[in-house]
Amino acid sequence: MTTIVGEPSRHFFITRSVARVMGVSLSEAMQSGDLAPEGYASMVNRCRGCALVEACQEWLSSQAALAHTPLPGCMNAGALTELRQKT
Repeated sequence: MTTIVGEPSRHFFITRSVARVMGVSLSEAMQSGDLAPEGYASMVNRCRGCALVEACQEWLSSQAALAHTPLPGCMNAGALTELRQKT
């Protein structure tokens, strides 16, 4: 079975946007050592294989305040929640 993955730059920005809505700066997490470059790349790759991309983009567009959690079903929920707790 072939897994369909999305375009890397699209999912890079989706991953950053979900983190930002949760109050997490992935750049700052990398600078502080809380997120390794490989971990960041893994997050983007998990996003690339997610079936909820359209729902996620709609969720992102509807966020007017910080969210404590990402869209239910987010492939990066665990990693983002962990990073959020460190900030």
